Amino acid sequence: MYTEYFQLREMPFSITPDPAYLYLSPRHQEALGHLLYGTGQYGGFVQLTGEVGTGKTTIIRSLLDQKLPDVNVAMIHNPRQSEQEFVQSICDELHVVYPQPVSLKTLVDALNEHLLRTHAAGRRTVLIIDEAQNLEPAVLEQVRLLTNLETAKAKLLRIMLVGQPELSALLSRADLRQLSSRISARYHLTPLSAQETREYIEHRLRIAGTRTDIFTPAAVELIHRQARGVPRLINIICDRALLGAFSGRMRKVTTAIARKAAREAIGELPLVFDPKAPLRWRWIETAWLVVLVGCAALFVYSFTRNEPIFAARSEARQPMPPPPPVEDSQATSADAVDAPAPLLMPRLPTASLADLSKTVQPLSVVMGRLIRLWTPRPSIARGDDVCEALQVTGLECYRSAGNWADLRQMNRPAILALTLPAEGLQHFLLLELGQDHAVLDTVLGPMRLTLAELERAWSGEFLLLWRRETHAIRIDETAEGADIAWLHQRLIELDYLPAGDTTPVTLTPFLAETVRRLQNDRSLSVDGIAGVRTLIELGEELPDTPKLGLGLP
Repeated sequence: MYTEYFQLREMPFSITPDPAYLYLSPRHQEALGHLLYGTGQYGGFVQLTGEVGTGKTTIIRSLLDQKLPDVNVAMIHNPRQSEQEFVQSICDELHVVYPQPVSLKTLVDALNEHLLRTHAAGRRTVLIIDEAQNLEPAVLEQVRLLTNLETAKAKLLRIMLVGQPELSALLSRADLRQLSSRISARYHLTPLSAQETREYIEHRLRIAGTRTDIFTPAAVELIHRQARGVPRLINIICDRALLGAFSGRMRKVTTAIARKAAREAIGELPLVFDPKAPLRWRWIETAWLVVLVGCAALFVYSFTRNEPIFAARSEARQPMPPPPPVEDSQATSADAVDAPAPLLMPRLPTASLADLSKTVQPLSVVMGRLIRLWTPRPSIARGDDVCEALQVTGLECYRSAGNWADLRQMNRPAILALTLPAEGLQHFLLLELGQDHAVLDTVLGPMRLTLAELERAWSGEFLLLWRRETHAIRIDETAEGADIAWLHQRLIELDYLPAGDTTPVTLTPFLAETVRRLQNDRSLSVDGIAGVRTLIELGEELPDTPKLGLGLP
């Protein structure tokens, strides 16, 4: 294998939770500190959450390897058990002897006696539950009852719940509020930043026995982007990249090798951790088609530009209806095969509303073209609500009313509701927005109209798509856990908060005030709550995010 080729003692990017390879980023240090607090003299109930692969289990192993003095640890790896099985597993981990026949009462009594003896001997007992998001509500209630095992001055059992972000949602249930109120420390472990990814890769290579820079800086940047800073995915890609470099007899992992490794090693996973990734391939796949469509549109339009203008438009304005259910399972894909990508358009002759009237399309077709700008292979079943189906892929519909300045600021292709002179309410996809013109996608290709002309037909209503990077679409005083951690991290990345600032667990007054500063800077409604418009502004934009073609003359 590649270990001898790169002079490594062992494979540095194994996905097993080896504490020897633990890279303590500031957030990992803080997470370990929370667990150490939970084992201390005054520790109590601790909750640690994090996305899949962020290093939670490795931190637990590191904690156990420290061989804490005067501490007994019971570790539960499989929480999918009944109440009796769960308590019996704790007794087995602590080597508690319980009488037969076994019942929940005899188990709890035996455990209580054991904890009292352990406490009298000056030792502390810690229960660590991994994958705690899989606990049944009844078992969680039993966990709460176990926290009642105490003396007048100390808890006999210290408990740590470790799990994925779903654990926070589970504990927010009304019937579990008593348990949630007893948690004395919460921490959410977020993925690594780009700088931390570089240090993480170098750290693991040093532990494995080399100080050579095997990965080029550009390759490290690509790996971070593909893995979204998740350590487990970084390991998978790096391991495959080293194998690829070894096969090609290359001493450095380049961006080409890293890109191929990411594609081969994690397959469709980038759709989960980087929902915007498919658009990169669509640029390559459809670039030639866009050129052909543009040329055909110019050719056809040159013969239709001098048609007489229809009579004045109807004054009736109707609100934009929601996208209709899909009537054909292939509607959103087949209808939009030739949908133009949001490229900068060539200079087009100026058209009129009368010209636009000849190019109307059903809303389902227009919606399909918009969707294809975001995802090349939409999967929407017959009869499904389009916007609800898109939520599975992380896409959200945003329907609102505004002006051209609003659309420029959001900078996303949008469907406009236009009332045409003879056809009434129709829908068109906005591809480009200049200072005095707009380019709309039509059945004949792109058409350029002045904003003054469009003002006569546009009611101000629009619909666009955006990527949701949080569990909720409104982060307010009730939010906690992963959503708060994401909001805090994005404000750091946008230089509204200093790096290394402690991550809060709720929307604190200081964090809300920081959100107000961002809203004021971006000319948004200033309320300190991260609603849809604020989340769109906070979203991480990659170079391939669909955007309006701005700035043309």
